[in-house]
Amino acid sequence: MSNELKITAPEGIPFIDTEREFDFPVADVFRAHKDPDLVVQWLGPRGMTMQMGHYDFRSGGSYSYLHTGPDGVPYEFSGVFHTVRENEFALQTFEFGGYPDVVSLEFMTFEDLGNGRTRLKGHSVYPSQEARDSMLQSGMEGGITEGYERLEELLGSGVQSRD
Repeated sequence: MSNELKITAPEGIPFIDTEREFDFPVADVFRAHKDPDLVVQWLGPRGMTMQMGHYDFRSGGSYSYLHTGPDGVPYEFSGVFHTVRENEFALQTFEFGGYPDVVSLEFMTFEDLGNGRTRLKGHSVYPSQEARDSMLQSGMEGGITEGYERLEELLGSGVQSRD
């Protein structure tokens, strides 16, 4: 695949940076992050089903959802959207129910590359080095890679949101 996920985790710093380009305009990539009907179609690894509790992608909004694996094991996620700027930026918290009280702060930047292309950059800050290292060892790289592949497939299908 030409648009590979890049993950950077500096040694000794509780950060994880991600970067991925998409062959679709910023407005489409942003809409796929904003519309809960679209989010359930791409977020997470293949083989997981997603049940949306609530999803309000706006400044001051929040979210909760449940991913269930083929083995029937549920994984609960929740957070708050602190800042959302249309087609530009989102700042949210992220918490996995399996590790309560370990909340990361996640920044997403949607960059217009021209010619209908977008660069999505993520910067996640963890409360400790141990929490960051646990996230790296959790299989997150595979989950993000598969999720972004699914996002690209969804956008390629010409799907329309409710907006």
